[in-house]
Amino acid sequence: MINNNKKYLGVALATLTAATLVAAPQAMAKAKVAPAVVASKTDVLEAQVRVMQDEIASLRAQVNSARPAAATSSADSQKIQELDAWVASVKADGHKAHGAKSKDNMLYFRGGYVQNDRALLATTNSGGPGVSLAGSTGGSSSGWNVGAGIDFHLNEGLFGLVDKTDLFGELDINYVDVGRYTGSVTQTVGVPLPATVSQSMMRLSASPKIKFLKGSAFRPWIVPVGLTLNFVSPPSQLNTISYLKPGMNFATGFDYNIWKSLYIGADARYFLATSRLDNTNVNGLTVGGQVGFGF
Repeated sequence: MINNNKKYLGVALATLTAATLVAAPQAMAKAKVAPAVVASKTDVLEAQVRVMQDEIASLRAQVNSARPAAATSSADSQKIQELDAWVASVKADGHKAHGAKSKDNMLYFRGGYVQNDRALLATTNSGGPGVSLAGSTGGSSSGWNVGAGIDFHLNEGLFGLVDKTDLFGELDINYVDVGRYTGSVTQTVGVPLPATVSQSMMRLSASPKIKFLKGSAFRPWIVPVGLTLNFVSPPSQLNTISYLKPGMNFATGFDYNIWKSLYIGADARYFLATSRLDNTNVNGLTVGGQVGFGF
């Protein structure tokens, strides 16, 4: 009787395995999951797992009813436990795939205070190093900024080096206003025409960004170094008309998830060019807050 039960169990297990591998449509029919209702591969996998669990429970009941409980061999029990464990792992992978889409990317808007190392020199208030045009006044080194950017998720775990740490690619655009000044353009007859204008820069940056504490509402981050293009307006230095200067940027800050996909945060950035733009120093610091939206 025991040998017959073992044979019955082996045949049943083989039948169940074969049915699972080659009869997925029949399994779907038993689970009453119509193709039109199943919206993804994850749903199909979960439906198949539910059918397999039902088959295993039915098989176990049939085997137990066909022989005394004392006659159950350890080998048979081990096979059933291994099959249960495999089904559980497949189900866990299905849930993981179903929830794999997380809102790691972010669109953010920021603004705050600006402090440049020196006031900008422009075509309308400087004729060169140490030369000021008639009727002009110097610009300011402080002001305000506003900008926006996108964080793109690139790698989880920082290539396996640090747990709960992600690598992002940041694209940031930042407008800097350092106030108004009175400039003067000299005509050919030597008569200056004073005018009050705004002095500003636009900074376009592309940088790697490292965010820590994945899974936490509070996530500090750093930009170790990134590339920045500084566009100066008005252009620097009379008769040269230069307005573009490449440089670097370094930054640190944090993001805090306050509700669903809504984040707030703060950042501090320093922009550095290793040389001047026709005697114009474009280096400076920005400090402020930001609002972000995860997607």
